[in-house]
Amino acid sequence: MRGAVDDSTRRRAEYSTDASNYRVVPQVVAFPQDPDDVLAALEVARGAGVPITTRGGGTSVAGNAVGPGLVLDLSRHVHRILDVDPEARTARVEPGVVMSSLQRAAAPHGLRFGPDPSTQARATLGGMIGNNACGPRAVAYGRTADNVLELDVVDGTGRRFTAGRGLEVVPGLDGLVRANLAVIRTELGRFGRQVSGYSLEHLLPENGADLAKALVGTEGTVVTILGATVRLVPVAAAPVLVVLGYPDMPTAADAVPALLAHRPLAIEGMDARLVDVVRRLRGASSVPTLPEGAGWLMVEVGGDDLDEALGRARALAADAGTRATAVFPPGPEARAMWRIREDGAGLGGRTPSGEQAWPGFEDSAVPPERLGGYLRELEALMASHGVDGLAYGHFGDGCVHLRLDIPLERSGDPLRAFMMDAGRLVAAHGGSMSGEHGDGRARGELLPLMYSPDAIAMFEGFKNLLDPADVLNPGVVVRPRPLDADLRRPAALPIAADGGFAFRHDAGDFTTAVHRCVGVGKCRADTTAAGGFMCPSYLATRDEKDSTRGRARVLQEMANGSLVSRGFRSAEVHEVLDLCLQCKACSSDCPAGVDMAQYKAETLHRTYRRRLRPVNHYALGWLPRWGRLAGLAPELVNAVLGVRPVAKLVLAAGGMDTRRTVPRFATMPFRTWWRRSTAGRAAVAPGASAAALAGGDDARAAEGTPTRQPVLLWVDSFSDTLSPSVPQAAVRVLRAAGYEVLVPDQEACCGLTWISTGQLDGARRRLTHLLEVLGPYAVNGVPIVGLEPSCTAVLRSDLLDLLPDDPRAVAVARVTKTLAELLTSPAPIGPDPESGWTVPDLSDVTAVVQPHCHQHSVMGFDADRGLLERAGASITTLAGCCGLAGNFGMEKGHYDVSVAVAENALLPALRAAGPGDVFLADGFSCRTQAEQLAGVRGTALAELLADRLPGRTRPPVRG
Repeated sequence: MRGAVDDSTRRRAEYSTDASNYRVVPQVVAFPQDPDDVLAALEVARGAGVPITTRGGGTSVAGNAVGPGLVLDLSRHVHRILDVDPEARTARVEPGVVMSSLQRAAAPHGLRFGPDPSTQARATLGGMIGNNACGPRAVAYGRTADNVLELDVVDGTGRRFTAGRGLEVVPGLDGLVRANLAVIRTELGRFGRQVSGYSLEHLLPENGADLAKALVGTEGTVVTILGATVRLVPVAAAPVLVVLGYPDMPTAADAVPALLAHRPLAIEGMDARLVDVVRRLRGASSVPTLPEGAGWLMVEVGGDDLDEALGRARALAADAGTRATAVFPPGPEARAMWRIREDGAGLGGRTPSGEQAWPGFEDSAVPPERLGGYLRELEALMASHGVDGLAYGHFGDGCVHLRLDIPLERSGDPLRAFMMDAGRLVAAHGGSMSGEHGDGRARGELLPLMYSPDAIAMFEGFKNLLDPADVLNPGVVVRPRPLDADLRRPAALPIAADGGFAFRHDAGDFTTAVHRCVGVGKCRADTTAAGGFMCPSYLATRDEKDSTRGRARVLQEMANGSLVSRGFRSAEVHEVLDLCLQCKACSSDCPAGVDMAQYKAETLHRTYRRRLRPVNHYALGWLPRWGRLAGLAPELVNAVLGVRPVAKLVLAAGGMDTRRTVPRFATMPFRTWWRRSTAGRAAVAPGASAAALAGGDDARAAEGTPTRQPVLLWVDSFSDTLSPSVPQAAVRVLRAAGYEVLVPDQEACCGLTWISTGQLDGARRRLTHLLEVLGPYAVNGVPIVGLEPSCTAVLRSDLLDLLPDDPRAVAVARVTKTLAELLTSPAPIGPDPESGWTVPDLSDVTAVVQPHCHQHSVMGFDADRGLLERAGASITTLAGCCGLAGNFGMEKGHYDVSVAVAENALLPALRAAGPGDVFLADGFSCRTQAEQLAGVRGTALAELLADRLPGRTRPPVRG
C-alpha cells in the first residue's frame, strides 16, 4: 500500500482506545490513501492472520474501533465525496467522509443526510454505517440503515461485492434466512432503536431482502466498507425549537407518545443538571432562559415557513402536559441549546459531585411508550448500586444516553455487577442494549439477556458466512470479549500532585486529570464557524498525535506504564506535546474540560525539574528578566538586534527559529513613564485622586472628572517593556470613565512564561510575590484590571491551582477583570451612570478582531464584543488561534505549523480587510504574529478607545 504504516509505540498508544472504557493496543496502524490501498492492507493482514479493525473518527463509545492487530484509519485520506445527485437525492461517498462535510456538500441543493449524531463534526460515514448511528432527527428521517441504498464492501475472505437488494452475492445467506424466518420475525426489528446484534430483519423477503441495510450496524465484524450510496432528504425550511419543562426525567418521558403524534423532527430529553454544568463552566449567559423543571424535552418542529412552524410549535406545546414552555425560533438561542445537547457526552463525563462518569451503559433503548416506567426503574437500580449520572438522549425514539460514576479506578467488578442488572432491566422492558452506538466490547456479552440461543446462533452463522476466520474486529458482537476485560482506567496508576499544579478539580491526581478525555473527539472538528478555537495544531496537521485526544491517550498510556514506560521523560510523551500551542482552548471548548496546556506545563516541570533545560526555556521562559535588562539600554539593544545577522545568531542561540524577528523593546517602559509622570507630586494629600498624582495634559484634563472608586491597573511584563502604549492608553480611558487609577509601586509578574515552559517552582515564587503586591488591594475589593489576556488568564485560573491554599489567590482571581469587563460591569464596579461617561463613538470603525486564545478560554470575549457593538463598531470576530501562542511560534521547529495555524483564520482575514480597517488584538503575541507574517500593525482595545476620547486627535488606525 502507498499510505503510511506506523508501528511506533507512540502511534499505537494514540490508537489504543476510542471513546469507550476499553484499551486494546494494536500491533500497527495504517493510513490508506484510497480504497485500493485498503484492499492491499486487508490482503496482507489476512495472509498473516492479523485481526483487522477499521476506524473513522474514533468516536465509538462501546469499544468498536479498537483492536489487537491492524487498525486502518480511513479518516485521514479515504474521504472523497464522489457524487451528489440532487435529482435522485443521493450521494456517493468514501467511508472516511466526515458527516458534516457531506452536509455542506448537499446544502446548496437544499438537501441533507437525515441522521445527525452529535459527533457529526468529526464522525465519519463509515463509522455511522458501522454502528447504525441515528442522532436527534432520526425521529423524522430514520436511522442510518434507513438511508443507505448500496454499499461497496469486502468481506473477511477478501471477496468484494456491491450490497443492495438481493442475497445472492453471499453464498448460503438465503438459506440462513429461510432457516431462521421465525426467529427473525419474532425477535428482530421490534422497534426502531433495536440496534443490538445484527439487524437481519432487513433480509426478510417482505422487507426487500436488503443486504445493504442488514450490513449497517455490523460494527466492522463481517465486512469492510469501501464506499456507500446514501439517500438525502430536504432540509427543513424553518425549524423551531420548543423546550418543555417537567418535574423529573421520567415525567418528561411520559409525555413523549402524545408529542410523537405531531410528527416532530426531534424529541430530545435532557437532565436539568446537565445544563447546570454548562452554566458553571461557561457562565449563565451561555444558556438561554429556560422554563422551570428538573427535566426538559427539546422538541424541534418544521414547516414550509416560519409561521407554519410556529403554529405547529404552539399546537405541540398545548399537548405537552406542562405549562413550563419556551419557544425558540431559528437563531442564537436555539443554536445554544443544540450546542449543549451536542456536548452531552463530554458534559456528562462528570457527575454533579465531580466524580468521573463512564460510558458502558450509555445507549440503552426501549419502545417510547415504555420509556417513563423504564427510567423510574433505572433510577431505582442506580440508587441500589450507589451510582449517579446525567441522563439525556433521543427520547422520541426511546433512547437514553447515561454515563455513570461507576468506580473503575481499581477493578471492573462494579461495572460488571451494574451492567448485568441493567441488561436484565432493559430486556424486561422489551428494549435494546444499544440504541445507536453498537454493542462493541461494552454490551456484546449482554446479548443473551435480550435474544434466544437460536438468535445468538443465527448471528454466529451470519458472521461465519462473511468472516469465517474471524479476522474482522474479533471479540465484538459474536463470541464477544467479557465486558470487564481490557478496561483502560483500572490499569492506570495514580500520579499524585507533586510540586507542580494541585489538580484541585481532579482530587490532586494527574492520572485522573488526563482521564477527563473520554475520546468524544471534538478536538478533531473544525468548529471555527461556531466560534470554537480547539484544536489549532490538529487543524494544521490533521494528525491524531496533534489532537487533544491523541495527546491525552499517550499521557494515559504513560500512567499505565506498560507501553509508554519512561514516565514523564518518555520520548512518546514529548513527541505528542511538542506541537501543543498551550492555547488552553481545550479547557473551554472540550466538553470534558481537558486542559492540555496545563498537562504540558506539568510534564515539562516533572521532566526538567532541577535539571538542565532546553535553551529556549531560558531564552523565552525568562523573557521578563531579559525585558528588564533590555530596559537599561533599550535603544542599544534594539540597534544591535536590528542587524539581521546578529539577530539570527541570537535567535539560533536561544533555540528560536531564525525566520522570526526579535520584537523591539520600548525606549521607555511603562513603569518608568509612570514614575516620571508622578514625580514631584508625593505631597498630594492622602485620598487625592490618581489623576491628580499623574500630572501631564491627560491628568489635568481628568482633574475635573468625578471619581467614584479606585481601580488597580496591573501592568504585566509584556505591556511594561514591549507595549507601554497599551497601559498608557488604559490610564486615559479609565480616568475618562471616572476611575481613580492606581499602579502598584512594585512589579508583579504572573510567571506566565515560567508556566508555559514548565518552570513551575519559579512561577510559584513570582505568583507568591504577586499576591504580596496585589493581595491587599484584592481583599479590600479594589478591581484589578489586566491588559494582556494571557497574563490576566493566569490570575483567573493557573494562580488558583499553583497556590490553592492561599486565600489571597481566591481574592485576586475574584476581582481581576479585563478592561472590557470592567467598563461593561454594572455599578458600583462599572462606570457610574450618573457620571455621564459613555463608551467613545466607534461607528466609523471597521475592525478585524482576534480574541486571544486564553481570553476565549478563561474570561470569554462577550464583554469585549458587547462593548464594541454598543460603541457602534463594525467587527469581524475571528475564531481560532493566531498561531504564535506566546513562545510556541518563536521556537525552533514550530514556524511552519505556526504559519499553518495563522492561515486557518488570521491571515485570510487580514488579506481580505479593507484599506482603513483596524486589526484589533489585545494579545501581544497576536499583534506580533500579524506584524511578522502580514505586515499589519495591531491595536489593543485600550488604544482604540483612548484614541476616540473627546479632544483626541485620531491617528491612522492601520499600519
